[in-house]
Amino acid sequence: MIELLIQNGSNLYEPIIEGSIQWITERKGQPGKLTFTVLPDAALNFQEGNAVRFKSDDQKVFYGFVFTKQRSKDKKIKVTVYDQLRYMKNKASYQYTNKTATEVTQALASQFGLKVGILEDTGWKIPSRIEANTTLMDMQLTALDLTTQNTGKLFVLYDDFGEIMLKDMQSMKLDVLIDDESSQDFSYSSSIDGETYNRIKLYNKNTGEVVIAEDQKNKGTWGMLQFFDYFDTNDDVNINAKAKSLLDLYNRKTRSLTIQKAFGDPRVRAGSLIPIQLALGDVNILNYLIVEKVTHTFSKDEHFMDLSLKGGVINA
Repeated sequence: MIELLIQNGSNLYEPIIEGSIQWITERKGQPGKLTFTVLPDAALNFQEGNAVRFKSDDQKVFYGFVFTKQRSKDKKIKVTVYDQLRYMKNKASYQYTNKTATEVTQALASQFGLKVGILEDTGWKIPSRIEANTTLMDMQLTALDLTTQNTGKLFVLYDDFGEIMLKDMQSMKLDVLIDDESSQDFSYSSSIDGETYNRIKLYNKNTGEVVIAEDQKNKGTWGMLQFFDYFDTNDDVNINAKAKSLLDLYNRKTRSLTIQKAFGDPRVRAGSLIPIQLALGDVNILNYLIVEKVTHTFSKDEHFMDLSLKGGVINA
C-alpha cells in the first residue's frame, strides 16, 4: 500500500496518481528525487515549494518539496519533487580551520536552515579550507573526499524523510541479497576501451626526465595502451612513484554492473552496502557492493528497483 500526501498551507491532499511513482537516489552530489503524475480535480490545489510525503506499507520513504509541475494537453500534471539536499545547490563562500566534515555539515545546515538528523563523527579534522563561490554540496563533497583520503573511510550524506544524515558506509550494510532469484535481469560489461592503460609515460619538461612504468604481460594480451602526462613546474614530484601509482590504478579492465527489476526494499538507497551473488561469466561476485544509484518504482501492487553497483572488481 502506498500513500502520497501534498501539503499546501493548512490543506492536505491525497491526489489520484496515474501510473507509477519513482524515487531516485545517487551516492554523490545529487538530492533525492521523487516523480509522479497526478490527475487534476476541482479540489486539488498545490504549488511549487509545497511539502510532499511518501510512504510505502506504512514505512517512511521520502519527504521533499515540489520543484516542477509539468502540464500536458490532457491536463495531467507531472510533478518533480526533491528532498532537502536540493538546497545544498545554493552557492556561498566559506572559510574554516580545523573542522571535521561533520562540523562542516552542521555549520552549513545551520547557516541555511536545513534540518539535520544523525551526523556521525567523521573523526579527522581538516586543517584549513577556503571555499569561494561554491555550492554547499561541493563544499561538503570536498570535506568528505579529504576525510576519505586521510582515513580510508567512506561517509554518505543523504536525506532521510526530511533530516540530513551523515553516516559511515559500514553502518549502512543491509541484508538484501541480490541474486538470480531476486532480480529479473542484469547488465554486465567488461572493457579495455575506457580508462585502461598498461603503459604509463611521464615527462618532466624542466629536467627532461622521462619515466615509464608498464606491464609486459598485459601489453602482450591487450596491445599497448599508453597514458601520457607531463609536468612543467618545479614542484617536488616523485615521478617514479607517480608512474607506479597510475599503473596500479589503470592497469585493469573496467567492469560495470547494473541490476534491473530487483524486488524492491525501501531501505535500499544510494550509499547502502548490499550482498551480491551473481555469476557474470568471466568473474563470480559474492560480496558486498556499494549502491551508486538506485531507482525505486512503486505502483499499486508492485515495487521494483534498478541498481547501479560498484566495489571490488566492479570499478566503473
